[in-house]
Amino acid sequence: MSVVLRPVEWPDLARLARLDAIAFADDAWPETTWWAELAGRPRRRYCVAVEADSIIGYAGIDCAGDTADVMTIGVSPQAQGKGVGRTLLRWMLCEARSAAAEVVLLEVRADNGRARDLYERNGFEHIQTRRRYYQPGDVDALVMRAHLTKEAS
Repeated sequence: MSVVLRPVEWPDLARLARLDAIAFADDAWPETTWWAELAGRPRRRYCVAVEADSIIGYAGIDCAGDTADVMTIGVSPQAQGKGVGRTLLRWMLCEARSAAAEVVLLEVRADNGRARDLYERNGFEHIQTRRRYYQPGDVDALVMRAHLTKEAS
């Protein structure tokens, strides 16, 4: 798979909102949220994964001080399982390091085993559970943390 990462551009936002709705259904961000997120640059950093002129994934991280927060990461269903998520996650970890962050935090749905496995393979550990965080559905959110002094595998 020949994937190129590039910064998110304003014209991408409608496509990102559509892809987010496919990837996350009830938890998807509307286009207005994407606009607000992109307006948060340079502290908020977003990129897209592109293959053959199609956006197949995206990621965003908030770099503020010694802690960075993963804002979002998503991969189109047809591109899942092909390393796109790992590439996007590693991009975010590099961005956090370049911003002098020491720790990266994220939240993941407890029922998203594929994402949890990705995060654990890349040095994240479960540190807290937020009960019934995702609605509808009463799904717990697992808060995970990676120390950037440790190299991800």
